[in-house]
Amino acid sequence: MSVRVVTDSTADLPQEVVDELGVVVIPLHVYFGEESFEDGVTISKDEFYRRLTAPNTPLPRTSAPPAGAFTDAYESLAQETGDIVSIHISPKLSGTYNSALVGKEEVHTPCRIEVIDSATASLALGLLVIQAATMAREGACLDDIARVTRSAVPRTHLVGALGTLEYLHRGGRIGKASALLGSMLHVKPIVGLRDGAAYPIERVRGRARALQRLCKLIASYGAISHVVVGHTTDEAGMESLAEYLSRHFPGLPILRSRCGATLGTYFGPGACGAAFIQGNT
Repeated sequence: MSVRVVTDSTADLPQEVVDELGVVVIPLHVYFGEESFEDGVTISKDEFYRRLTAPNTPLPRTSAPPAGAFTDAYESLAQETGDIVSIHISPKLSGTYNSALVGKEEVHTPCRIEVIDSATASLALGLLVIQAATMAREGACLDDIARVTRSAVPRTHLVGALGTLEYLHRGGRIGKASALLGSMLHVKPIVGLRDGAAYPIERVRGRARALQRLCKLIASYGAISHVVVGHTTDEAGMESLAEYLSRHFPGLPILRSRCGATLGTYFGPGACGAAFIQGNT
């Protein structure tokens, strides 16, 4: 019985990866006004961005899954395994991690459950989940998976080039990136995500230069063991970034994904970026 891996929908994992690795994904709730949806279940990413960019639409909000959703998932998995690792979005961004902790306490079937704070979100969380699920598939034990995951957290980074700072500002997650407000037309702000808020890296004129700068920034970290590129509504930008990265890191697989409701709410349309784990595994 291999270790099973649980995460939440903010990990932005492609469905084919979820299916291949057997990851259980607990959806957050997405609200547009009074309308409620289950992230990735009752609202697609296409529909989310259509609503996000519609005129006079209130900024969406997300809420954590109830603790019972985690209890049910853990109880179900406990029928087939005695070991579960559950990796989630930073508690500074969502109550999901705390819901998972509460849900764990309500599990009555004998089972070991490790709940891990990724200290990040979206593509970066997804990489940690993929690493854990790959280890599980290869037969690693729960203790080793938890140890490797926790050691990778401070080496896991998320950087992106934004189309606008409007959504970070409206959502209250702009942090020190407020220094980039008032950018000139066609200047792309490059930001990272740390401690639940965006932090500024620099401003670059034009998308092509922004993507090249992202690639050089990632390369400056030295060796990386995993990388994923993603976008909100800029698939062409994502593909260009992947091309740049493949030149710098030949032979390193580059996963592609589309960011969902949580990152999309704050980074807005027109964003693309990458997450990576620094160092060799």
